[in-house]
Amino acid sequence: MQVKTNSLKAWILAARPKTLAGAAAPVLVGAALAWVTLAGISGDHFPKYWIIPSAICLVFALAMQIDANFINDYFDWKKGADSEERLGPERACSMGWITPGAMKTGIFITTIISLLIGLPLIYFGGWWMIAVGIFCIAGAFLYTTKFSYRGWGDVMVVLFFGIIPVFFTWFVSTYGFLPIQHANLSETGGDWETFYLKFVIKPYRSIWPNVVFAGFAMGLVVNNLLIINNYRDRGLDAKNNKQTIVVRYGTKTAEWLYLANGCIATFGTVIVCKWVPGHFWFHGSSPVRLVIPLLFLPFLFSAHRKMVRINHGRELNKVLGETARNILIYSILFVVSIILYTSSVWYSR
Repeated sequence: MQVKTNSLKAWILAARPKTLAGAAAPVLVGAALAWVTLAGISGDHFPKYWIIPSAICLVFALAMQIDANFINDYFDWKKGADSEERLGPERACSMGWITPGAMKTGIFITTIISLLIGLPLIYFGGWWMIAVGIFCIAGAFLYTTKFSYRGWGDVMVVLFFGIIPVFFTWFVSTYGFLPIQHANLSETGGDWETFYLKFVIKPYRSIWPNVVFAGFAMGLVVNNLLIINNYRDRGLDAKNNKQTIVVRYGTKTAEWLYLANGCIATFGTVIVCKWVPGHFWFHGSSPVRLVIPLLFLPFLFSAHRKMVRINHGRELNKVLGETARNILIYSILFVVSIILYTSSVWYSR
């Protein structure tokens, strides 16, 4: 492929557009959970409060994914992990599309842009959202430079592509609404702590663990993208002393883990769609929406069969593409399940 050094095309390739689905999917799930939570609490079938914070979370997630891709590109090149033996898609620094100096500048700019995009979330979630943003940026750097080489990459993916984006998208999209709309501060004599405990923590404490579980399920599906990457690159990773699960425990473990991640997430979706976001959901039942998540399984099994059959080589990039597609399919089915159940509850009222 002919690409002019440091050109717009080079930067687009370095941003890896195909990976953006993995960043967007958990935010979509978190936004759907926020919407239905607010709908159940307010009685408004189409609440609008969640739209702006959810949209900001989506743009922030996309910017952070691009930033993480630049970081991964530069530091893997620096460590020599992206050599001519690499079987995956080409990387910008190793191919000479972007010079290392320009990539460092690109990392700095995208990091700053990500922080600026996330700043408005302070209004919706409080000042401590700054700490969350810094934690995400630190994770992007530590993943490539430290954790992925020490076998912690899978944990990082479940955390940063599952639990954190799903939970905090839900959190910032509902946090400001709950205390403002549910009761008047004067009802507790102006004591904010008592008010928050009485009207926010107690009524909605059953929601939080289920939202975290939804994030965990989402993270398992996204983690399959890492598993297939490491499965394909196991020879080069072993040579570079990159202690991934595949290198440590072998190909059979990776194959079973790929399948287990998808199955656990699928049946986890059924559980979440039955009980999130709390007491509001117990008023009705719609068997159809419990079947919807199971539609993900044929896509999962198909990709898994190809993974096992191909086993090694560049042809595994086909499975990589299917895995990225499956992440988006899973998130869409998750959202549809939530909407269908909510609709059945509204209809029964």
